[in-house]
Amino acid sequence: MSIWIVFKLLGSLALLMFGMKSMSEALQKMAGPQLRHALGAMTTNRFTGLLTGAVVTASVQSSTATTVMTVSFVNAGLLTLAQAISVIMGANIGTTLTAWIMALGTSFDISVAVYPGFFLGIILIYLKKHRYIGDFLFGLAFLLLGLTTLKATGTAMDLGHNEAVTAFFRSFDPNSFLTTIIFLFLGGIMTFCVQSSAAVMAITMLLCSTGAMPIYQGIALVLGENIGTTITSNLAALSANTQARRAALAHMFFNVFGVIWILFVFHWFIDGVVWLVDYVGNLLGKDMNNMDSNEKLNFVLAAFHSCFNIINAGILIWLIPQIERFVCWVIKTKKVDEEEDFRLHFITAGLLKTPELSVLEAQKEIVSFSERMQRMFGMVRELLTEKDDQKFTKLFTRIEKYESISDNMEIEIASYLEQVSDAHLSDETKGKIRAMLREISELESIGDSCYNMARTINRKVQGKNEHFTTRQYEHMHQMMELTDSALTQLNNLMGGRKESFNVNRSFNIENEINNFRDQLKSQNINDVNNHVYTYGIGTIYMDIISECEKLGDYIINVVEARMGTKQREA
Repeated sequence: MSIWIVFKLLGSLALLMFGMKSMSEALQKMAGPQLRHALGAMTTNRFTGLLTGAVVTASVQSSTATTVMTVSFVNAGLLTLAQAISVIMGANIGTTLTAWIMALGTSFDISVAVYPGFFLGIILIYLKKHRYIGDFLFGLAFLLLGLTTLKATGTAMDLGHNEAVTAFFRSFDPNSFLTTIIFLFLGGIMTFCVQSSAAVMAITMLLCSTGAMPIYQGIALVLGENIGTTITSNLAALSANTQARRAALAHMFFNVFGVIWILFVFHWFIDGVVWLVDYVGNLLGKDMNNMDSNEKLNFVLAAFHSCFNIINAGILIWLIPQIERFVCWVIKTKKVDEEEDFRLHFITAGLLKTPELSVLEAQKEIVSFSERMQRMFGMVRELLTEKDDQKFTKLFTRIEKYESISDNMEIEIASYLEQVSDAHLSDETKGKIRAMLREISELESIGDSCYNMARTINRKVQGKNEHFTTRQYEHMHQMMELTDSALTQLNNLMGGRKESFNVNRSFNIENEINNFRDQLKSQNINDVNNHVYTYGIGTIYMDIISECEKLGDYIINVVEARMGTKQREA
């Protein structure tokens, strides 16, 4: 076997993997938002969740993408863990479409579609308006070229008559349980090493279709591939939050359980799949018995992959509550002091391989950021009326920590979005990233305003000579109530869909804040002149009122960024 043929084999696998990746990313750009909405809306029960997971995965050709979307919805509270488990089961079924594409590609002459695909793809890419369709065609053409080259290379290598290769596989007893276990582990290790179940499936089909490897050993490799993909996701989830690790563990449990029961009926199950392929082929008018027996094995591999996952899902879908209890028992919720927890909750860079989905994760993080700022403002309101010195000091220290957290969150989210923006993104997603960078900048300014108010209150308490009047307290509480209402409206917008948000409510509250600030400013001058209170306490009082008004402006800036409207003139 020449070194040229080896490089041709590796190159064709690389083409196939690149084609799959390009297709998946292009499909997600074209249909990502719609699929995300479908994923959130169509999981009312375990059966619709299963169907949705299968359809979404088949549509974007990536079970990883579906899993990431699902976990982000669980984190956001849009899906329960039980619903997420059913979607992940469906994703396992949807990903079997890849095997069917390969089986068809290696069994029929698809080379005629390769170069027209490249030609049409480059035209659409340069037209820009339809460039995502062009990206998809380019990815499909690379995939087909990889399959065509792989098939030609396999024929040239003539592995079925290579004594060294056939002797290696003959050294394993096809009827031995130990052989099945060995090839199962090999499949898992290969998938983990190359980080692509599609590549392992292509190698398996190449070896089986050339007659080098018996079908039983090939199917054992496919079973190992199912476990190998879950090892990758579990390792990636180690740095993620609790729900992400539970979802990854449920995925592993699903596949490991399936492998265990299939081992008890291994040969009978494969014989049944072979009969099914022959029967369906004959129904479709294609005499599978007269088809080259090795070529038919590709269809057997694809059919086994689908049947295995469908039957496994059919068994486990009734046990989802038990699976949920099991993964929650294994992975318990960490009790972390929120003020000391600087780790971002939703951004898990190890899990995200798709830039379009990374933006969704970052958006969830910004929602958490916004909610944290409202909690920080609540502490400032509490600080204003706190009389106990010890409790006051403790509360002021918490506000200081929150201010530090807000600084860190802005930097980390901005850094993450900058990494995402380096990838090839749709114009819509680029616009979202620009808006999100503006959002986090304004949210951090809200944190600064809260801290400024806390320092002003602390300055007044340290003075200990003067106190606010009852009317001043009433006015500050009224202003803070208006500001808190503005924050509540903001969080309703950030956590929901902007299409259903009435932006006029936020603008009305801001106008109320501005008018109230102007009214209090005039009244403060009169009260100081009339010696109702001193100039010093009046200055502190107006600093708090003015900071609330600034905070209201920052809130409106976030609302405008989220709604996609232009920034107002200062």
